[in-house]
Amino acid sequence: MTESGIPPEIFERLRVNLKLAQINLSDSDFKGMLDKGFFTTVMAFENYVRENAATDLPDYLKPWGEAGTGAPAASPGPLQPFTIPQIENPKITPGGPGWSKKYGTLDEISAKIAGKEVSPVELTTEALDRIAQQDGDLNSFQLVLADRALAAARQAEQEILSGNYRGPLHGVPVAVKDLMAMKGTITTAGSKIFANNLTDYDGTGVIRLQEAGAIIVGKTRMSEFAYSPGSNNAHYGPTRNPANPEFDTGGSSSGSGAAVAAGLVYGALGTDTGGSIRIPSALCGLVGLKPTFGRLSLYGATTLSWSLDHLGPMTRTVQDNALLLSALEGYDPRDIRSRPVAPVKVDWQRDINGLRVGVLSNPEFLATPEAIEAWHIGLAELQKAGAELFEVPMADFDILRSLNGALLGLEASAFHQPYLSSRMDEYGEFPRQRLLAAYAYAPNAFVLVEQVRQAIRQRFVGLFQQIDLFSTPTMPAKAPPLGTPAPVTFTGPFNFLGWPAATVPVGCTADGLPLGLQLVGRAWDEATVLRAAYAIETGLETN
Repeated sequence: MTESGIPPEIFERLRVNLKLAQINLSDSDFKGMLDKGFFTTVMAFENYVRENAATDLPDYLKPWGEAGTGAPAASPGPLQPFTIPQIENPKITPGGPGWSKKYGTLDEISAKIAGKEVSPVELTTEALDRIAQQDGDLNSFQLVLADRALAAARQAEQEILSGNYRGPLHGVPVAVKDLMAMKGTITTAGSKIFANNLTDYDGTGVIRLQEAGAIIVGKTRMSEFAYSPGSNNAHYGPTRNPANPEFDTGGSSSGSGAAVAAGLVYGALGTDTGGSIRIPSALCGLVGLKPTFGRLSLYGATTLSWSLDHLGPMTRTVQDNALLLSALEGYDPRDIRSRPVAPVKVDWQRDINGLRVGVLSNPEFLATPEAIEAWHIGLAELQKAGAELFEVPMADFDILRSLNGALLGLEASAFHQPYLSSRMDEYGEFPRQRLLAAYAYAPNAFVLVEQVRQAIRQRFVGLFQQIDLFSTPTMPAKAPPLGTPAPVTFTGPFNFLGWPAATVPVGCTADGLPLGLQLVGRAWDEATVLRAAYAIETGLETN
């Protein structure tokens, strides 16, 4: 064992694998990987698979999300009721930061557009004016498409006046993350390497927004290649949190989070590989949904990890989130990950009485008292609405995050190998060192992690025989200082699982920084996730 606590064979494999890939490793990058703790994920993964040898077929051999995935693992036994502790000296103000009251909602504005009370041209002009006034400080947009947006708004207005109203997104200003291909625009994916990447086609997410009549006003900032849970981008700078500009938005969908929270647009697209929708949504006081893997097409989205990436909506309210989701979902033959499943239908009038919610037991060692208090505020609203809370022990919760990190590193390094071997000096320090660290994995690591993935997925199937939803805090703490990556403590495990997960605002700290509650549902059951999130949201609004 070295002084750092990392086995020397990990370092030896790193050097051998990088040499075989014709990638040079500098002493400063090696030290940076050590200092940032990137090797600890490798070590945690190897320790786990050594002690928990999986015999399952690798996950990639199973028709995931369809019938015939195998019998679920046994349920964990009778669950104990969860009692929400009394808070003696509250430090959290219940509820979100009030963005929906300050800037309005997609649902409200779409009704006014449909009723011809509001002009899409006026709305788009206002959005572009707000971007011009505020984004110099926020740094939420990579590219503003003023002329294109106004032309689309004029077309939308003419269609609506002619009686050709397409639905709730028609004429509404929105934004997309700058890893989505959009014809005639540069798609940088937050990088210098793709800084001149003029795309000549539209990704499916863009196509579906345009088909719904939404007005895409621009493409939003992101961490480089989406490979950071913060807005720490060495090329384009960090994105300020609208709740408190001295703090970070979180990442990697940093600009989308800031743009929606600051009222620049009514909704935005993000992607989520370890929490990149839920992290900025929670830290900016928004609702963010990572749908079930395969529900939304990723065609046209720059890859971070082929089997962990998710596209999803970021909005100010739960109902707005469902509206954006309905426009984006649907089978797409251009993306082999896409599944032909029934669309999400949420019955907002249906209560959650009797819903069984599993609650992560003893998360105190993973989160600050503020984050736990905010989470308890949200859980109390679920309980008031009739949900039943049960403790769920998750002894291996921490390893789930390491497993997600291992698979992410293996796939991301494969995608980036051609650029690392020829243009490594064009990467910022953080993503470069994180990518290089993935070369420390053993040659069989990908198959091992996929075997473990199938076993863990089946364990969760067993757990969800007893519960309808699972809840954790979304974040272990409030937003970090500007440009500092946030932890993926509670978010990363559910990319590994692939099931739907959402964050909803539940409280704000004394310095105005939001915190969220995370809800995880069964595969394809976004409706239950959204109904429970709506119960929390409406409960907090009426208090």
